[in-house]
Amino acid sequence: MLDPKRVADVREALTPWALSARRDLPWRRTRDPWAVLVSEVMLQQTQVARVIPKWADFLMAFPTVESCARAPQSSVVRLWEGLGYHRRAVSLHRAAQAVVSEFDGVFPRTLTELQRLPGIGPYTARAVLAFAFECDAAVVDTNVGRILARAVIGRKCSSSEAQSIADSLAPKAESWSWNQGLLDLGATVCTKQDPHCDACPLRSLCTWRSGGFGSADPAIGSAGVSGGQSRFAGSDRQGRGRLLAALRKGPVPIVDVMSVMGWPDDAERTNRVAQSLVLDGLARRGDQGYELS
Repeated sequence: MLDPKRVADVREALTPWALSARRDLPWRRTRDPWAVLVSEVMLQQTQVARVIPKWADFLMAFPTVESCARAPQSSVVRLWEGLGYHRRAVSLHRAAQAVVSEFDGVFPRTLTELQRLPGIGPYTARAVLAFAFECDAAVVDTNVGRILARAVIGRKCSSSEAQSIADSLAPKAESWSWNQGLLDLGATVCTKQDPHCDACPLRSLCTWRSGGFGSADPAIGSAGVSGGQSRFAGSDRQGRGRLLAALRKGPVPIVDVMSVMGWPDDAERTNRVAQSLVLDGLARRGDQGYELS
């Protein structure tokens, strides 16, 4: 647990900055849990600028959780084009179906029940609680985890410790604004590379800065902070993406799959990676070839 004075100092420093520096993002103008959930799933490992138009298009097609639950999965996957990590689309569709079938179309309002939905982990469940229902819930993602490790405690921390620290910092009845402020700080100031320390409202409180940045970045390897992504060019992910792009236009015959994925001389790899799409629920294989699920 943090010292009460430390908690008070961090709150006093961050709160006015968060209000003045808040980004005007479209999903911040709604408290609809479906719209909030869609934004949170899309934002996983995807930049805000890419998500903004896709979020609007997706909600135009599926304005309610019921409309998404009724739609074929292939329709959801097609709309996901350009966001990558297409398993998220499958999980979102399944989560929509679960809300309708298990909760009569009404989003649950407890952490336990939200995490029962397919693909909804601790961060996303807390984000829905905080941003849709304005419940007292502290979120810890890559941006927040980086701030906790650098500024608040000055060392790596475990998942449970990071969540405990975030919980102690979040002011009661102010979770929406507080969490948005932390997310903005991590996204625009306390960035992964070249943090803008002179512009940081926590600079006088930052443990890492007060030590002269002499130690390695404490955010590296800390809970909630993602590592670097593997190279995309030539990867299995690239092959998966190529096949999915082709499947959005229609079925792909088996004889064309190798060339579509970019591996005309590697049948074993082609079959393995194509099968991974089937296992993830993104595609199905028939006698003649592959098509979207």
